[in-house]
Amino acid sequence: MSSSASSAVNGGVSFWYAQEGFPAPREPLSGDASVDVAIVGGGYTGLWTAYYLKKAAPFLRITVLEQRFCGYGASGRNGGWLYNGIAGRDRYARVHGHEAAVRLQRAMNDTVDEVVGAAADEGIEADVHKGGVLEVARTPAQLARLKAFHERELSYSEKDRELYGARETAERIRVAGAVGSSWTPHGARIHPVKLVTGLARAVEALGVTIHESTPVTEIRPRHAVTPYGTVRAPYVLRCTEGFTASLKGQKRTWLPMNSSMIATVPLTEAQWASVGWEGRETLGDMAHAYTYAQRTADGRIALGGRGVPYRFGSRTDNDGRTQETTIVALREILERFFPPLTGIGIDHAWSGVLGVPRDWCATVTLDRATGLGWAGGYVGSGVATANLAARTLRDLVQLDSGQGNRTDLTDLPWVDHKVRKWEPEPLRWLGVHGMYATYRTADHREHTTHSPDSSRLAHLANRLTGRHQPHEPRGT
Repeated sequence: MSSSASSAVNGGVSFWYAQEGFPAPREPLSGDASVDVAIVGGGYTGLWTAYYLKKAAPFLRITVLEQRFCGYGASGRNGGWLYNGIAGRDRYARVHGHEAAVRLQRAMNDTVDEVVGAAADEGIEADVHKGGVLEVARTPAQLARLKAFHERELSYSEKDRELYGARETAERIRVAGAVGSSWTPHGARIHPVKLVTGLARAVEALGVTIHESTPVTEIRPRHAVTPYGTVRAPYVLRCTEGFTASLKGQKRTWLPMNSSMIATVPLTEAQWASVGWEGRETLGDMAHAYTYAQRTADGRIALGGRGVPYRFGSRTDNDGRTQETTIVALREILERFFPPLTGIGIDHAWSGVLGVPRDWCATVTLDRATGLGWAGGYVGSGVATANLAARTLRDLVQLDSGQGNRTDLTDLPWVDHKVRKWEPEPLRWLGVHGMYATYRTADHREHTTHSPDSSRLAHLANRLTGRHQPHEPRGT
C-alpha cells in the first residue's frame, strides 16, 4: 500500500473490525418487555455490568439494548490501552481527601489484573500483553511535567512506578528526542474488538439477552423507550458514554470528544530493530495535545491523537470516518517519534467518541429513588475504568435491592458524584476547539523555545475549560 493518507482505509468503524470482521447481528427488540435490569449500551460498561450482575445473582432477568452492535462505539475503536488511569482522581483528592483518592487509584491498579483474569477465565483471546505503560518526554517542559507526574503517582501509592533517563528510555523504545520517561507495570496492550466480542458471547452464555439494532431514544424511571417497544425494569442503567448526547434530555450531559487513530502496515524485522519496543508497552507522551500508541500483536503500530476534537451540536461520526488532514497529522507524529519509519504505509484510519463531563471526572451513580443508574465520563481511559464502574454498579444494585451490603467499591469517591451540564452551543464548540488549538500552539512553543516551563497558554486553556487534570487520560 502506498504511504499517502488517501490510500488508507478510512472508517469502517475501526481497524480492529477490519481484522476481525463484524459479528453476526443479534435480533432487535420485538415488543414491550419486562425485566429486572435493563442496560442501555452494549460496550464495555454495559457488558461488564451485565456480566458481574448475572454472576452475582443468576436469577436476575437482564437485557442489554444496543443501538447498532456490541462494541460499535469506543469499545471497538480505542487504542487498546488497558491501564490504571482514571479521569478526575486529583479532583476527588481535593474534595474527599487524599486517602480516598488513594483507594480509588488502588482499585484501578487492581482492575487491570481483574480484566486480564476475567478474560482468561472466559477463554477470551484478546492479544493481551502486560508490558506496562511508558510515558515519554521529548522537550524540557515535557520532562518537567513528567517528573511532577511521576512524583504525584508515587504519592497515590503507586510505589512500583519507575523513572528513566534518556538512555533507559531508549532501551525500552527508541522514540526520537526522548529525554526521559515514566513506566508503570499497571497496564496491558489488548485488541479491543476481541475483548468486546468475547465479552458479549460470555454474557449471552450466562443467560443475558442482548438486543442489537435497538436504539434507546429516552430513559425515564423504570422505562427504556425504543422504536420497537418499551422495556420496563426496576433498574435502568445508562452505559452509553460518548453517545449519551443522543438520548432525550441528555444533549449537554457528556460531551462526545473525538479521537482518531491510524494503523501502519506490519513492520519488518529491520524496522522493529530500529524502533525497539520489545516489551510491547503501551506508549504515550507528555504533550498537551497528546499521543497514544501500541505495538499490535500482528506487528503494526497503532497510534492515536485528537484530530478534530468535537463536532458542533454534539454530533458523532459516520462509522468511524476521520478527516484526511487528521491522518496526515497522525502520520507526521509517527514519523517524528520514529524517523526510520518515514514513508511507511498506513493501512487504516478511523475515529471514535469518548464521553467528557464538564468537570472531566469519571462517575458511577445509582439513584435509589428512581432506579436510574449510569457510569461513564471516562475521558479516554475507559478500557479499564468501565470494568471498575461495572463492578460498582453491581454492588450498588445489590445494595439497593437488599441482596448485598456496602462494599469497598460503593464507598469510592467517584460514586454519586454530581456535575453540571455543558454550556449550550456555540459556547461548547468554541470552548473545546479553542482549548485544543491552544494546546497545539503550546506544544509548538515548547518544542521551539526549549524552556523547562510549561506554556502559560496551556494553563489558561485548562482554567477556561475546567480541565484541571495535570495529565489527561489516554485513548479513544
